[in-house]
Amino acid sequence: MREIALDTETTGLDPYSGHRVVEIGAVEMQNHIRTGNHFHIYLNPERDMPEEAERIHGLSSAFLSDKPLFKDIADSFLEFIGSDPLVIHNAAFDMKFLNAELEWLGKRKLSMAQAVDTVQMARAAFPGQPANLDALCRRFGIDLSARTKHGALLDAELLADVYLELRGGRQSGLALQAEVRAEKETTAMPHAYDLPERHFEVSPEEIKAHLQFLEQLNDPIWAKLG
Repeated sequence: MREIALDTETTGLDPYSGHRVVEIGAVEMQNHIRTGNHFHIYLNPERDMPEEAERIHGLSSAFLSDKPLFKDIADSFLEFIGSDPLVIHNAAFDMKFLNAELEWLGKRKLSMAQAVDTVQMARAAFPGQPANLDALCRRFGIDLSARTKHGALLDAELLADVYLELRGGRQSGLALQAEVRAEKETTAMPHAYDLPERHFEVSPEEIKAHLQFLEQLNDPIWAKLG
């Protein structure tokens, strides 16, 4: 099963107040595990970068000034994600921005039914506990040392690992391995009742040799049992 862990960085909180997407990171997964294939792009927002947003992701107007526009990469982005499920942390935010960008280009918007929200998954799994990405990485022992600022590709990679854990993670994989191993052992080792019954005749010479051997034993335990 193919899924896409996805994250965006933006200039602010609301696309309909003039804010834009400035980075997209999308990481391919097969059966909830990263494949190494990804889509990553920085975008020129065609506007200034607010200081509060730059403090979060570190992307300045100068850095983004020579980057492509969303319209230049829209088709390649849509081709990469296809119709596969989009695993997003707080899906409503990223989907709102992506759909605004697509709407302004006259392209088909993404359906919310395509999104899998890991915030909702985390809140269902750990009621009352922090559900942000940092907290979930710490809970699952996922390395956060590279996350000095928010970055769409790194966050998508971390999200893919968090998603694996929310779906049962390594324990699920170990259970599957144990099940496969047990099946192999059952196949390789037939039960005793499946074996044909066999009879062994003891010759007079073997009986005589056995008795002679017993006579050589000193104080055998069965003699004490009477």
